[in-house]
Amino acid sequence: MSTTTTTSVTATRISTHLRTYVLLAGLTGLFIAFGGAIGGAAMLPLFVGLAVVFNLAMFWFSAPLALRMSRAQELTEDEDPELFAMVASLARRAELPMPRLYSIPQMQPNAFATGRSPKHSAVAVTQGLRQLMPAYQLEGVIAHELAHIKNRDILVSSVAAMIAGAISAVANVLQFSLLFGGGGDEEDSPLGMVGAIAMMILAPIAAMLVQLGISRQREYLADATAARIMGTPDPLADALLSLERGTEQIPLEGHVNPSSAPLYIVNPLSGGGVARLFSTHPPIEERVRRLRGMRV
Repeated sequence: MSTTTTTSVTATRISTHLRTYVLLAGLTGLFIAFGGAIGGAAMLPLFVGLAVVFNLAMFWFSAPLALRMSRAQELTEDEDPELFAMVASLARRAELPMPRLYSIPQMQPNAFATGRSPKHSAVAVTQGLRQLMPAYQLEGVIAHELAHIKNRDILVSSVAAMIAGAISAVANVLQFSLLFGGGGDEEDSPLGMVGAIAMMILAPIAAMLVQLGISRQREYLADATAARIMGTPDPLADALLSLERGTEQIPLEGHVNPSSAPLYIVNPLSGGGVARLFSTHPPIEERVRRLRGMRV
């Protein structure tokens, strides 16, 4: 007998938003604290400045980079009128402008959305998704990607990724400095040598774990928003199960840049066991369980 608890989509979205912003605030605090601990108060403006520069760069350039890495080609309405009609209908329901549509030359069923804002957004689908997935499940996938656009998840994830990346970069510079004797006096760091080494190891790990938490929360949020757009969670729940089977049968190792894998609705790269603990995607079974328990 199922013990799934029914919850409203609105309650799910509010709680997921809250978790995301708490995690993002924690990641930003870790970044600033790491800079201050390593370089003292005088270094804080430098680290804050780096965060702003990284975030602005990702805001403007993440979309074309993601599409280029996936070898996506823009579609015209004449090439796929049915897909254009489906996306246009769902975009109206979501109160979004029509995104640009792209085709990815891979047979694994999968998709992702990108863009710095709803007015500058794109949805990319693989050839396998278009050819192998039933229409009602395809609608669920498209609704999920439009939900990412509506929730501005691309920007949130980019900010989290770049802050975490900045922490790792600083740790690498510190490691290089310590190895080659360029770290200066221990007095330069409030932590001293032992503390600096500990922070060099622990800060990037903590940043990665928080970043993963943010990514997973945004996937849950997009699932809930997609259920609200469609008026039912069932098409997306069924689609996720089909996508999971597709990624197992048609792996994309060597065809997808690992840095762009987090964008996809399901992880396009195979991985199990310990690798699942460090995945940017929540477990499919948990996503499906939550969807089945939603009340729209």
